[in-house]
Amino acid sequence: MFDNERFLTCGVDSSIPRELQLFIWQLIDQLPEPRDHLQIFDLKKIGCMQSITHRSEQPEYSKTYLLPSENPVAEKLYVIDDGGHSTMLLASEY
Repeated sequence: MFDNERFLTCGVDSSIPRELQLFIWQLIDQLPEPRDHLQIFDLKKIGCMQSITHRSEQPEYSKTYLLPSENPVAEKLYVIDDGGHSTMLLASEY
Protein backbone atom coordinates (compact mmCIF):
# COMPACT_ATOMS: atom_id res chain seq x y z
CA MET A 1 0.00 0.00 0.00
CA PHE A 2 0.99 3.61 -0.65
CA ASP A 3 3.60 2.57 -3.21
CA ASN A 4 1.62 3.90 -6.16
CA GLU A 5 1.11 7.31 -7.79
CA ARG A 6 0.52 10.07 -5.22
CA PHE A 7 -1.86 13.01 -5.41
CA LEU A 8 -2.97 15.86 -3.19
CA THR A 9 -6.04 18.04 -3.31
CA CYS A 10 -6.12 21.78 -3.98
CA GLY A 11 -6.89 22.32 -0.28
CA VAL A 12 -3.72 20.52 0.80
CA ASP A 13 -1.67 22.30 -1.86
CA SER A 14 -2.87 25.73 -0.71
CA SER A 15 -2.85 25.27 3.09
CA ILE A 16 -0.18 22.68 3.99
CA PRO A 17 3.49 23.70 3.51
CA ARG A 18 5.40 21.51 1.06
CA GLU A 19 7.92 20.41 3.74
CA LEU A 20 5.05 19.17 5.89
CA GLN A 21 3.47 17.29 2.96
CA LEU A 22 6.79 15.54 2.30
CA PHE A 23 7.23 14.73 6.00
CA ILE A 24 3.77 13.11 6.09
CA TRP A 25 4.53 10.96 3.02
CA GLN A 26 7.80 9.95 4.71
CA LEU A 27 5.93 8.90 7.87
CA ILE A 28 3.69 6.65 5.77
CA ASP A 29 6.68 5.19 3.90
CA GLN A 30 8.34 4.26 7.21
CA LEU A 31 5.33 2.28 8.49
CA PRO A 32 5.77 -1.49 8.49
CA GLU A 33 3.37 -3.66 6.48
CA PRO A 34 0.48 -4.23 6.74
CA ARG A 35 -0.75 -0.65 6.53
CA ASP A 36 -4.29 0.63 6.82
CA HIS A 37 -5.60 2.14 3.57
CA LEU A 38 -6.59 5.23 5.62
CA GLN A 39 -3.91 7.21 7.46
CA ILE A 40 -5.06 10.09 9.69
CA PHE A 41 -2.97 13.13 10.61
CA ASP A 42 -4.07 15.67 13.24
CA LEU A 43 -2.03 18.86 12.89
CA LYS A 44 -2.02 21.32 15.78
CA LYS A 45 -0.26 24.54 16.69
CA ILE A 46 1.58 24.44 20.02
CA GLY A 47 3.23 27.83 20.37
CA CYS A 48 5.83 27.96 17.60
CA MET A 49 5.80 24.17 17.25
CA GLN A 50 3.96 21.92 14.82
CA SER A 51 2.33 18.91 16.46
CA ILE A 52 1.53 15.98 14.16
CA THR A 53 -0.41 13.00 15.50
CA HIS A 54 -0.39 10.12 13.02
CA ARG A 55 -3.07 7.46 13.49
CA SER A 56 -4.54 4.42 11.79
CA GLU A 57 -7.13 1.85 12.86
CA GLN A 58 -6.08 -1.49 11.29
CA PRO A 59 -3.52 -2.18 12.55
CA GLU A 60 -3.98 0.25 15.41
CA TYR A 61 -1.24 2.88 15.40
CA SER A 62 -0.65 6.28 16.98
CA LYS A 63 2.45 8.43 17.26
CA THR A 64 2.90 12.15 17.87
CA TYR A 65 5.72 14.30 16.51
CA LEU A 66 6.65 17.83 17.57
CA LEU A 67 8.59 19.97 15.09
CA PRO A 68 9.77 23.58 15.18
CA SER A 69 7.81 25.65 12.66
CA GLU A 70 7.61 29.28 11.58
CA ASN A 71 3.98 28.79 10.52
CA PRO A 72 2.35 25.86 12.32
CA VAL A 73 -0.91 24.59 10.83
CA ALA A 74 -4.10 23.38 12.52
CA GLU A 75 -5.80 20.88 10.20
CA LYS A 76 -6.89 17.27 9.98
CA LEU A 77 -5.62 15.32 6.97
CA TYR A 78 -6.48 11.96 5.49
CA VAL A 79 -4.21 9.98 3.20
CA ILE A 80 -6.17 7.28 1.39
CA ASP A 81 -4.84 4.44 -0.78
CA ASP A 82 -7.56 3.10 -3.10
CA GLY A 83 -5.30 0.53 -4.75
CA GLY A 84 -4.63 2.60 -7.86
CA HIS A 85 -3.30 5.77 -6.28
CA SER A 86 -2.81 7.53 -2.93
CA THR A 87 -4.45 10.87 -2.18
CA MET A 88 -3.71 13.39 0.58
CA LEU A 89 -6.75 15.53 1.43
CA LEU A 90 -8.06 17.82 4.12
CA ALA A 91 -10.72 16.17 6.29
CA SER A 92 -13.06 18.99 5.28
CA GLU A 93 -12.69 17.90 1.62
CA TYR A 94 -13.74 14.31 2.31
